[in-house]
Amino acid sequence: MKIDRMRVFMSRDANRPRVLLALDSDDGLTGWAECYNHGPDNALAPLLEYLFGFIRGQDPRRIEYLILHLTQQCRFPPGALGLAAISAIDHCLWDLSAKALNVPVYQLLGGHVRDRVRVYAGVYTAPDPAVARDQLDRLNADWGLTAFKLSPFRIDLHAHRWGEVVRTSAEYFRVLRETMRADYEFAFDAHAQIFEPIQAIQLGNALAPYDPLFLEEPIRMENVEAWGTMKAQMHCTLATGESLYNRFEFLRLLNVRGADIIQPDICVVGGLLEMRKIAAIAEAHYVTVAPHNPMGPLATAVNLHFAAAQPNFRILEYRLPHQAPYVKDPYLPRDGYLDLRPERAGWGVEVDEEAIKTPVVTHWQRKIAFRPDGSTAYI
Repeated sequence: MKIDRMRVFMSRDANRPRVLLALDSDDGLTGWAECYNHGPDNALAPLLEYLFGFIRGQDPRRIEYLILHLTQQCRFPPGALGLAAISAIDHCLWDLSAKALNVPVYQLLGGHVRDRVRVYAGVYTAPDPAVARDQLDRLNADWGLTAFKLSPFRIDLHAHRWGEVVRTSAEYFRVLRETMRADYEFAFDAHAQIFEPIQAIQLGNALAPYDPLFLEEPIRMENVEAWGTMKAQMHCTLATGESLYNRFEFLRLLNVRGADIIQPDICVVGGLLEMRKIAAIAEAHYVTVAPHNPMGPLATAVNLHFAAAQPNFRILEYRLPHQAPYVKDPYLPRDGYLDLRPERAGWGVEVDEEAIKTPVVTHWQRKIAFRPDGSTAYI
């Protein structure tokens, strides 16, 4: 079994571009993956073609060897785009390896330790409580979801006194708790919009009395030691990790006790192989894993197989795939969980190649926030 061909497609998931990757073997199998949407996404195709030159003709089942070979082509550790490309190649290799044996990928990871994978839905705004109740109750009625992630901010944190930002956030969470079902769990994602750790501590401790599932990434990750100081003073569960790249960075975070939950992204860190190594280090620190997964249905499939086999998995971020036409049969929640598909090989989903034949032209740009004085906000 040899890697014979690479195909790269530009598709779309709602308003986001999605670079899809196919690796074909010489015996007619195809492994599939999607790349992380860092931007500039158009740079991924030539990067993937360059990397393909190092794995063409190789046995796709030698995953550790091939990924080491790709990462060692870089004189320095690869950054965001390099790891997004390597992650996608890693996912294709796992898909091919499992299909060669006609088993699900999780069987190659030691088998499943759970029968289904719990998910939470990202809402990402802070809608009025009545609107939020209708929205979350509808998600519960349709999909059985009982865990949700929202923004903690009710007012513009850059345009108002910080104490008022904290007060309105805590009051919002209090109303949610008092007006919604008691079994609902609420996480809050600050999207690293806070610059000062003391402000993050104040926000976390204001939310703490109402029992958040976690507060996610209130500040940026560059100063890892600040996370240890911040967590020591915060009374709610603290989660982070989407901006970290490898097991060495996560080890540094865990050594300073900087998080209760880590959130590595399987499309960012270098793939499933690296994800398992990160999770093993977290397990030794009694820390759980709630993967960052804002991507499409192929990334969700990869995450499901990781979660199925990982003992210290906590919960998976999930987006409904209604605007991602490239997967025919995506994993959909039932009673708030994704069911495994033991009868299907590889990732357990089928890519619609007809839907991705026509290239998508996109000029998606990340939104930048501005302060009242005209400077860009820290994010």
